Amino acid sequence: MKFQFEANLQYQRDAIDAVLGLFRGQEICRTQFTVTKSGAGGQNLFGFERDDIGVGNRLMLLPERMHENLRDVQLRNGLRQSENLESSDFTVEMETGTGKTYVYLRTIFELNRDFGFTKFIIVVPSVAIREGVATSLRVTAEHFRALYGGVTLESFTYDSSNLGQLRNFATSSRIQVMVVTVGAINKKDTNNIYGKGANEETGGARPIDLIRATQPILIVDEPQKVDGGLSGAGREALQAMNPLCTLRYSATHADKHHMVFRFDAVDAYRGRWVKQIEVAAATIEDAHNKPYVRLLGTSNKRGVISAQLDLDVATATGVTRRTKSVSDGDDLEQTTGRAVYANCRVGEIRAAKTASSVEIRVPGGQKFLNVGEAYGDVDALAVQRQMIRRTIKEHLDKELRLRPRGIKVLSLFFIDQVDKYRVFAADGVESKGIYAQIFEEEYERLARHPDYRTLFEGVDHRHVAADVHGGYFSIDRKKVGSKTVEVLRDSKEGAKTDDDTYRLIMRDKERLLSLETPLKFIFSHSALREGWDNPNVFQICTLRDVRTEVERRQTIGRGLRLCVDQSGQRVPGFDVNTLTVIANESYEEFAAKLQHEMEADTGIRFGFVEEHEFARIVVTHADGTTACLGLEDSKAIRNYLRAQGFVDDNGKVQDALRKALRDETLVVPEAFAAHIKPIRDILLRISGRLEVKDADKRQRVQARQANLHSEDFKALWARIRHKTSYRVQFDNAKLIEDCAHAIERAPAIPKARLQWRKAGIVIDKGGVDAKEREGSATVVLDETDIELPDILSVLQDATHLTRKSILEILLASERLDDFKRNPQAFIELASATINQCKRHALVDGIKYHRLGDSEYYAQELFESEELMAYMGSFVETTRSVYEQVVCDSDVERRFVDEIEKNEAIKVYAKLPRWFTVPTPLGDYNPDWAIVVKTDEGDRLYFVVETKGSLLIDALRKTEHGKIECAKAHFDALRVQESPPIYMPATQLEEVLDCARTIDGTRRNSR
Repeated sequence: MKFQFEANLQYQRDAIDAVLGLFRGQEICRTQFTVTKSGAGGQNLFGFERDDIGVGNRLMLLPERMHENLRDVQLRNGLRQSENLESSDFTVEMETGTGKTYVYLRTIFELNRDFGFTKFIIVVPSVAIREGVATSLRVTAEHFRALYGGVTLESFTYDSSNLGQLRNFATSSRIQVMVVTVGAINKKDTNNIYGKGANEETGGARPIDLIRATQPILIVDEPQKVDGGLSGAGREALQAMNPLCTLRYSATHADKHHMVFRFDAVDAYRGRWVKQIEVAAATIEDAHNKPYVRLLGTSNKRGVISAQLDLDVATATGVTRRTKSVSDGDDLEQTTGRAVYANCRVGEIRAAKTASSVEIRVPGGQKFLNVGEAYGDVDALAVQRQMIRRTIKEHLDKELRLRPRGIKVLSLFFIDQVDKYRVFAADGVESKGIYAQIFEEEYERLARHPDYRTLFEGVDHRHVAADVHGGYFSIDRKKVGSKTVEVLRDSKEGAKTDDDTYRLIMRDKERLLSLETPLKFIFSHSALREGWDNPNVFQICTLRDVRTEVERRQTIGRGLRLCVDQSGQRVPGFDVNTLTVIANESYEEFAAKLQHEMEADTGIRFGFVEEHEFARIVVTHADGTTACLGLEDSKAIRNYLRAQGFVDDNGKVQDALRKALRDETLVVPEAFAAHIKPIRDILLRISGRLEVKDADKRQRVQARQANLHSEDFKALWARIRHKTSYRVQFDNAKLIEDCAHAIERAPAIPKARLQWRKAGIVIDKGGVDAKEREGSATVVLDETDIELPDILSVLQDATHLTRKSILEILLASERLDDFKRNPQAFIELASATINQCKRHALVDGIKYHRLGDSEYYAQELFESEELMAYMGSFVETTRSVYEQVVCDSDVERRFVDEIEKNEAIKVYAKLPRWFTVPTPLGDYNPDWAIVVKTDEGDRLYFVVETKGSLLIDALRKTEHGKIECAKAHFDALRVQESPPIYMPATQLEEVLDCARTIDGTRRNSR
């Protein structure tokens, strides 16, 4: 199988044209120099024994013309224009997996064809990337030969022991490409490239001088790793080669220099030029029975040293895992509010740049944690087994779909320690590490599953598992005698299987993609995070802890390329191309951190309209010529959006713009009206979801003065405004019985479990979003060595009952085995159940007492307390004390409509949230206060609670309890003439029926 390359992908063509555009006006020319021992025939530079003519690149353009070209390229590509040309460094940003290497290799051919440039040096940060480039040069050679009429390039990897290669590089008139790692050129004291003295291969000249004379065009792959910082040795080494210019290619530039082309993650995802991403997220639930501590990081700010720990903290809703900042000596029991951390303290914290750690002093000794390590966690290996199993399952599911289409599926594991995959004894004997053992066990188990029968027909399961996985772990540097060299080996020198695996993974990508090659699962530590990717990687499993890393982008980048079939042709479409990331964090956390990394790495500001956002919009003039709208007009459009409140001063999109886009009501100034469609398209991409509240804006609801200050409402308010306090009496024996029965009937206590949830990741200019999809599953984990806490003391603190009462409840519930099964989960259930029963027991014996005459809600609060609402959430009124009534449900809307149409209602109010009745179940806010005029002309005063149903079974027990408390509260206010009547109702007619009954009773009594 051979890779087939597409020559007409528009975004790749645009990236190439951006570089070519820099040299617009340059004639085809080259520089020559002599390399002779005597001074014959030109400039004597290098002292070779025979005449040789060196051939180099030559730039004829003046800096002013280059700057003009640069600004034109930037305008056409919608980029911020450079104010000056302070350097000859030019940046091309391309998302991982979109063909960056192909683009810069093809750019070499185009620069040679159009301008005659022949000398190129590709500088890479590592041996792994160097090998990847070498493979790309090999597999694209035939494609480029056909594309450029038989023209080829000569390439070689710089080798300090073979400096004669540089002589051919300097003297050949053909396209010359040297590939070199930054490590081979950035140390002047030790690298031969800067060496002095006699050398037969260079005639005594320094290799660096030979390179400088050619004025090479430098192509820097991953410059953020080559430079070594703003003044690093890598950047200095690049300048030492006297480049004609430097072209910098990456997806994550640290220094943008002069940006000439940008094809970022958003562009790639929207165009479906990369795989869509989904996350199978593994989170641990109900595992809070040990003193859990995980070190996330340390800091030293102005001499104050602290550590950031993940801890299981007691909250009002139960135990929650949270990040806490701690210092030396902190008591973790106090920090978390949990007795399980008794006698656990923070010891020494190390916050050095090269080593961060924390000492945790625990009963019986101490534990030292490095970043990412945990104490008191569930069995990490049990979790990793489930992650390996899930990866295999995802792999086999895709094989079922894709193998019939001739697509081979690959999976990649990133692991935390090499020896967990492959172990070498002192005598060199190789054995399988624990990850390899788990993989083979789980693979064989799933291979026998009936769902995958068709994949394994006629296969010997005893051997298949060992054949389908392999490892590649790079050792970057190795001592050979007195010399340190870079090597590419697996985890142990001299093993033939290591060499075979390396060649297959790094050099024989086509063979790896053959369905005849058994290798499908690749284990690596970090070597494959850069310099290697394969179009058919469909699963990436991070067995290392991604929660403490900032490498999600780099990790998923190994699998973003669109897949190929057995003929080497790319197969497009998200229906085929889905990369599943198996991660040990929630999908919401993964998406949030991925967005944060993208913002930090690429400078993308999600949800922001930049000043140059509209500059590349094409304008057609009257004579038919076209041009770009330009920066000044782009700024004018952005300023208009800001003036309209569509974006803030920084350009961040506001809800007003989302609503205008959703409702298609966006207008622009007349001068730009002809460009409304491209402007709107750009804003749609930036705005993200157009989900805004069903409203234009929040606005204050005004009081209707005539109704608020009417005599009817004053009379109503005087009857309901007073505050009360309550006292309770309850039967202790009945409470114990009720608590025991409630715990007995409570749901089953879960064991600690690993919860799988799957979500698709959507990337757009509005941000990175996660949408849950089918794929959930639960796996029970066995926790061992759990110490049972003093449950009576813990529940006594939580419920304020006596130990004797708690003991009676627990024994009567007959569920103490559940306490042994999961102590923390049982304690949370028991405490919540007891407290709920206690609150409801209080309701049965509650008595309210009106407070003094000075304790009441003042009527003036209707005007002084702000009431805000969204348009569309309220109803215009005439009888209410407010001009609008905010309705929270259809029941309330219907009730308001009935009130507004009924002449019997004199005035009413939707009671504000500050009007509350205290209850043991929490403060209660009644719905309505209403004045009803009877047929006899009397006034009746109601407080009404509206519910969709008044059946006890339909109401939650807490809601029913609050209603019972409210009845007792308003009964306590029945001391004056025509006291308030509290009642629940589903419609106004029930209130009016009550009023008629009361009115009839009064008439009969007269």
